[in-house]
Amino acid sequence: MSKINEMNHNINSLYILKEILSFVKTKPKLYIIIYNKHLQKSIGVDIEYYKKQSGKYKIGAKKGKGKEYILNTNKLIFEGEYLNGRRHGILNEFNQNKNLIFKGEYLNGERNGKGKEFHNNGKLKFEGEYLNRERNGKGKEFNDKGTLIFEGDYLNGKRNGKGKDYEDGELIFEGEYLNGERNGKGKEYYYMNGKLKFEGEYLNGQRNGKGKEYHYNNKLIFEGTFFKGNRNGKGKEYYYNNGKLKYEGEFLNGKRNGKGKEYNDNDELIFEGEYLNVERWNKE
Repeated sequence: MSKINEMNHNINSLYILKEILSFVKTKPKLYIIIYNKHLQKSIGVDIEYYKKQSGKYKIGAKKGKGKEYILNTNKLIFEGEYLNGRRHGILNEFNQNKNLIFKGEYLNGERNGKGKEFHNNGKLKFEGEYLNRERNGKGKEFNDKGTLIFEGDYLNGKRNGKGKDYEDGELIFEGEYLNGERNGKGKEYYYMNGKLKFEGEYLNGQRNGKGKEYHYNNKLIFEGTFFKGNRNGKGKEYYYNNGKLKYEGEFLNGKRNGKGKEYNDNDELIFEGEYLNVERWNKE
């Protein structure tokens, strides 16, 4: 065993492991490793980790630098530091195509601290803070072209707290999130010109509660209540060119429905009565 112990210092790849056990076939190799505790210790194979990860094994010391591969392949999935047999410190993770998918800090076997995730094409996917492997704290998301699409707070892997959405680098929303969805107060902006489009309340990603809509010339065009993204309940519409009152009354599913009053741009009342799907119901 002294020879194996001496070789243990130089083991850093699956190829070396195969050479050591080349006198047996694949399955006996695994059985020998599983049932021979002394051999496990000698060559630095963590069987408990293998059982948990299903098909993965680790080569390296319980403390210091090491590497992990997919069982019976030469595909590297991890390289970095260990402490007490667990990933600990700065490391790199790879997918089966040998692409870097994560680079950052680990603590007690999990992502903890600052880190970066990458798309398969190598572009940055996420950078920020982690706790117990999940995104927790401040972070930024990017599309596969490397363009920023979100920045804000995370909790248990989901957007939670204050955040901002972007499209092609342009700010299109800022506000509050809960469990990955827009929840609470927020503001939407027109793409390209950046002017305010909507401000109000959200629930489960949709406009819900009180809110105001604006024309792209920055004039107020509606204020009232919303339900599941649509105008619902009482509200007021305004002329986009001069801001004068155009309609006040009830809405349902985004349309005038129920009692209401309509005005021309000279502030003159031109209709008062019932509406159904936008149309005047009791025409005279």
